[in-house]
Amino acid sequence: MTPRALRLPVRAALVCALIACASQQALAQAQGLDLPLLQLQSQAGGGQTLSLSLQTLALMTALTLLPSLLLVTTSFTRIIITLSILRQAIGTQQTPPNQVLVGLALFMTLFIMTPTMKQINEVAYKPYVGGTIQMEEATMRGVGVMKTFMLRHTRESDLLLMADLQGDQRYDSPEAVPLVVLVPAFIVSELRTAFTIGFLLFLPFLVIDIVVASVLMSLGMMMLSPTLVSLPFKLLLFVIVDGWSATVSALVESFMRN
Repeated sequence: MTPRALRLPVRAALVCALIACASQQALAQAQGLDLPLLQLQSQAGGGQTLSLSLQTLALMTALTLLPSLLLVTTSFTRIIITLSILRQAIGTQQTPPNQVLVGLALFMTLFIMTPTMKQINEVAYKPYVGGTIQMEEATMRGVGVMKTFMLRHTRESDLLLMADLQGDQRYDSPEAVPLVVLVPAFIVSELRTAFTIGFLLFLPFLVIDIVVASVLMSLGMMMLSPTLVSLPFKLLLFVIVDGWSATVSALVESFMRN
């Protein structure tokens, strides 16, 4: 079953759970009962927090949105596109398979995003668990850290383009940039960077294909596929220069330099 097909039952279950909780709450109110299912609970410090039912529902909803957030707010997009272009440049078709490329991209994303995740843990999660801040403030702090990361890797031209399309003027500070403008600008910047890196990776393999095709044509071997002959040479070149280590290192350094 595909991930898109799996999302439909999950969303349906969430909707059913919400309807069931709302129905139970309405029935309890009609009978004069007080069940803390969908209520805000008061804290000792004077604030309010969500009930356990709402916290569980929010967590399950966040888990369904996690794949989309991973694609649009982290380094995953640049990494997976670069690796896919590299595989096409080598000409190995489905080797490495998609599962290997996605797994490598996920762990590279985890490696690159670790400092950002640690910062979110320090400024948002720990204070919220300790009871010093409310959920709304913790969410704003976490979003602020992610906005800082995305702004660092977003081109100003792409940001201005999305702001113009939104109809906004120049923002007074980075914190004033809304996510509805920042996220698409970040994605466009990541796509541009990924294709630039992929073009540079494609060039040496293209040269090998041209040389092999020219040699075969000069020898009169028209019926022999140049791709079949050039593939061993491209694999040999990639192994000699330690291509995978160089590619991974270049991708990580492209985020660390900014």
